[in-house]
Amino acid sequence: MKTRNIGTSTLQASRLTYGCWRIAGTGEPGEGKAAGRERGRQAVRAALEAGFTLFDHADIYCDGEAERLFGEVLKELPGTRARILIASKCGIRKPGDPSPGCPHRYDFSAGHIERSCEQSLQRLGIETLDIFQLHRPDYLMDPDEVAGAFSRLKSAGKVREFGVSNFRPSQLTALQRACPMPLIVQQVEISLLHLEPLEDGTLDQCLAHRMTPMAWSPLGGGGLGNGPRKLLPSQEAYRPAPVNAALDAVASRRGSHRVAVALAWLLRHPAGITPIVGTTDPGRIREAADADTLDLSRDEWYELLRAAQGRPLP
Repeated sequence: MKTRNIGTSTLQASRLTYGCWRIAGTGEPGEGKAAGRERGRQAVRAALEAGFTLFDHADIYCDGEAERLFGEVLKELPGTRARILIASKCGIRKPGDPSPGCPHRYDFSAGHIERSCEQSLQRLGIETLDIFQLHRPDYLMDPDEVAGAFSRLKSAGKVREFGVSNFRPSQLTALQRACPMPLIVQQVEISLLHLEPLEDGTLDQCLAHRMTPMAWSPLGGGGLGNGPRKLLPSQEAYRPAPVNAALDAVASRRGSHRVAVALAWLLRHPAGITPIVGTTDPGRIREAADADTLDLSRDEWYELLRAAQGRPLP
C-alpha cells in the first residue's frame, strides 16, 4: 500500500488506517467472547497482510480490551511493532468511572490525560504511542492544562505526536494556540453520506495547517458497503441508494467495486484524508485495501458528490 506523511510530522503510514474498535468483540448476537477475540486476531493479521501500517485505538474501545488484544497480537508477531504506527485516544469517561454515581462525561484534565496514556501503553505492551488524540471535546477544556500534559508525555518519551478527534475548527484553534507542538491529525466523520466537513471549515483548516484528517465511518456505517449496515444516530436520515448507484456506475467503468470507489473518493481530497476501515471480516479488509490502487478523476469525484448531495451544484 502506498504511504504518506501524517500531518507535518516525519511519521509515514499507509493511506488507509485500520480501526480497532471491534477487534475484542463485535457485539454480534450469539458471539462468544473467545470467538470474538479470535476473530479480532484474524482481522489484525489480515490488515497487516493487506498493507495497513497505522492502527487506530481508543481507551474505551471494548472497555480497553481492544488495546489489550492488540498487544497480545504484537507479542505473537515479533518485529511487527517496528514497522507500524499505533494511535490511541482518551477523554471519554463512562458512567461509574471511577466510582458509582459518576456521570458519563468528557475529561481533558491533565491527570486524566496522563493516566489514560499510561494505561493504554500498559494494555498495548509498548513504551511509546505514535499518536495520542483527545477523543471528543470536553466543554471544560483548559488549553493550557492540556498543553502541559502533552508536553510532559512527549518529554517522557511516551508519545511522539498529538492530535484531536471530533473537534470543531474553533476548538482545535484554541488548543493549538496553547500547544508548543503541532497537532497533526483531526479525526472526524467523513463519507459520501456525511459531507459536513466539506462545508464547516474542518477540511479547510486541515489544508491550511497540513493536518491529516482521519475519516471514521468512511462507508457511512456500512451504507456504502455490501455488508450489514450499522447505522449511527447521525446517519438515520440518510438514503444511500442513489449514492450506491453512482458508486456502482464508476466501479463498473473502472473494473472495481463499490467499497474501493467510496474510499478512493476520500483519498482523492487534497487534504490527504485517511479512511479508517473498521470491519473485522478479512475479506472486506482486503476489499477496502483495493482503494489504494484507484485514483479517481475530478469528473468522477464531482459525479459522486452530486449523487450524495441529491441536487445540482449551485
